[in-house]
Amino acid sequence: MQTPEFFSRAPIFRLFDPLGEFLGAFEDGIVEIDYTDCVKLAGHSCPTVAGAYLMAWRGLGALFGVEELPTRSRIRVELKGPKEEGVTGVIGMVVAFICGAGDAGGFAGIGPAFSRRGLLHYGVDNVEGDLRLIHLDNGRSVTLRLDTSAVAASPEMMPLMQKALRGEALPAERQHFRELWQGRVETMLTTPRLWEKIAPVTLQP
Repeated sequence: MQTPEFFSRAPIFRLFDPLGEFLGAFEDGIVEIDYTDCVKLAGHSCPTVAGAYLMAWRGLGALFGVEELPTRSRIRVELKGPKEEGVTGVIGMVVAFICGAGDAGGFAGIGPAFSRRGLLHYGVDNVEGDLRLIHLDNGRSVTLRLDTSAVAASPEMMPLMQKALRGEALPAERQHFRELWQGRVETMLTTPRLWEKIAPVTLQP
């Protein structure tokens, strides 16, 4: 499998997974999640998937700092929008995957431990942004917004996309469209100075 080179230059999550440790899936419970993992989950790479990835990166960084590993299944994920509204479902899917958060159909746990059920919620009215992450062990929370306009799309991109969708694009035009599309994603994921604009975060006490 070959992916764009810049996928490997996106930040990589390092988390502690207590269920993975208990069942021996990850040595010492340490799991790494990279952008390619999230692209496989979503089935594509786009500004929304990249933006959700950066929201999780900045949100977990604010909640846990640089010394503490985030613990999967100990983070509640709340989204303001309904699941079926716009790209809300995609954002929730990516962030919940990283955080180990399940909805009503999530893993119920083993006895009293390791439950991931009921940690992902959509349509939460009092979220003052697009997304809220809550650290279940201390109650701290962060809210985040997603602004993909912080990295503008090339004016060539949409006409080429429409032409490709109509089946009228030449092979070179289709390839140019792909390069423009992924070039925007690359800028988002590999330019740290832009992350504060793409995914502004507010830490709650």
